[in-house]
Order: sequence, then C-alpha cells, then structure tokens
Amino acid sequence: MTSVSLQGNSEHSESSKISGSGIPWNKKTKQSKTISDHIADAVVAILVVAIIAVVLYPLWFIVIASFSDPTKVAVGQVLTLPKGTNFTGYTKIFADSRIWNGYKNTLIYAFAGTALNMVVTLPAAFALSRSEFKPRRIIMFLFTFTMFFGGGLIPSYLLYKQIGILNSMWVFILPGAVSVYNLIIARSFFETSIPEELHDAAQIDGMSYIGYFVRIVLPLSSAIIAVIALYYFVGHWNDYFTGLIYIRDASKQPLQNVLQSILLANQTNSNSAGMTAVAAQRFAEQIKYGVIIVSTLPLLVMYPFLQKYFNKGVMIGAIKG
Repeated sequence: MTSVSLQGNSEHSESSKISGSGIPWNKKTKQSKTISDHIADAVVAILVVAIIAVVLYPLWFIVIASFSDPTKVAVGQVLTLPKGTNFTGYTKIFADSRIWNGYKNTLIYAFAGTALNMVVTLPAAFALSRSEFKPRRIIMFLFTFTMFFGGGLIPSYLLYKQIGILNSMWVFILPGAVSVYNLIIARSFFETSIPEELHDAAQIDGMSYIGYFVRIVLPLSSAIIAVIALYYFVGHWNDYFTGLIYIRDASKQPLQNVLQSILLANQTNSNSAGMTAVAAQRFAEQIKYGVIIVSTLPLLVMYPFLQKYFNKGVMIGAIKG
C-alpha cells in the first residue's frame, strides 16, 4: 500500500515538474506563461508580421502605383498610400478593344486546357499508382525522361507545323496535355492516401477499375484535384511564350501577349505625341503597373477559394503513409 502511494506521489511530482506550475498538464486548462514564453511569443509574432509585410508590400505597391500620379511614383513619394489619383493607365488599357478579345481567348485556352490536363493526368496517375500494373516503372521512367531532355524550339515548331496546330487554339492545349511534375504528385497521392482496403471492398462488390476510380477514388481526392487544377490553370493563364512564337493571327492572341502589345504601343504613342522621354517613361510605368493588375486579378480572386485545398493536397501526396 505504501509503495503504491509513493509511486503515485512520484508520478504526480513528475507531472508537476513537466507542467512547471505544480498542476498536472491538462490541455483543457489554460496554462500560465512565464516571461520567457511571452518573449518567445512576441518574437514569433514580430517575425510573422515582418514576413507578411515583405510578401504583401510589393503587391500593394503595384496596386497603389497603378492609379497614382506617375511623377510622384517615380520620385518615391508613393510608399504606402496612393497620391495624385490618376486612372489614365487603366483608361488606356481598357480603351483598347483587343483586351476583351484577349481575355476571351485566355479563358478559352485556360479552361479547355485545364480540362484536358485533368482528363489525362488523373487516370494516368491512378494507373501508375497500381502495383499490379507491371509496366508502370518503365512508363514512369519515360515520363520522367521528358523532364530533363527535350527536342528544343525548332524541332517543336516543325512538329506543330506538320501536325497542323500552328496559329490555332490547339497549340495552347495539346502540347502541354500532361505535366510530369503534376503526374508525380497525383500518383504519390493515390499511392499513399487511398487505402487499399477500399479497392478490395470494391472488387468484392464486382466493381471494375474504372468504376472504382470514378466512384470511389475521385470523390476522395478533391484536395489534390483542386491543387493540380490550380497549377494547370495558372500555367495556361500565364502562358506568354506560346502566343509569341506560334501565333501570328492577332485575333487569337492570349491576354498576356495583348497586354504586351498595349504597353509597347503606348510607349510609342507617348513619344510621338510630343511628350518628353522622362514623361513617356513614367507614363509607360503606370501602364505597366496596370497591366500587372489586369493580368493577375482573376487569379488573386480565385486563389482564396482554393487555398484550403492547396497545402493539404500537396502535403498528403508527399507524405509516405
């Protein structure tokens, strides 16, 4: 009896030492903090605020500079708040009818391209995640090989010309139908996050691989689907090089190329309108800030709705269960 009592007292004293306050640790009880705890919390809070400021300030500066007086922006008077509100840059951008056509083209390319990407990537990743699929290692090696070695610009141009997709919307969609990086992420997710017992149960119920993939795997993979779709959509939205090299018809140019044309045209027009070189440069800078906002605003609006899936989807697919 005495030994049990002594043991209980020793355990109580140990828990008291761990909690640091004579009270056993209880996660439901608010624990008192020492001075060192408050200092550590303050340091962490300062670091977090500093990191947030470093990340957000450049974006905030672009926003306020896009509708501030270009002269005040150039001399450094615009730092945290806009000064000399001036929407000339946006007026010049939206006055050009090409921008609406560019938006339409980019939306078509982005949504159609992302849809094709998902239709190709997800089934391929699922097939490569199945251990009973014997050629999967060879096929995965061939996929990975393309990440390090490619034909180059001229062979790609000749290939696209031969198959007849130059100067058409298909040059934005077909060549990038699958991203090996996204394929690897999806495959890892299917391997580590979908229990094999679900497949065993589906087989007992007489379900095929296609039925198992469509009715069980996809509904459980909303996080990784959202992440990969966002990756693909952003890639299509920001695709500037494809339109620059492979598109000659101005009516088929995506938004990024249209915005570049507007920026260059306004620089030329400003110089020819009798403005000084310094004034023309400042005016061009304002248009440049406006172009950045116009091109990124849809993504900035869309991202908060997918943020809850972003880290979850990537980390689940990256951790080996």
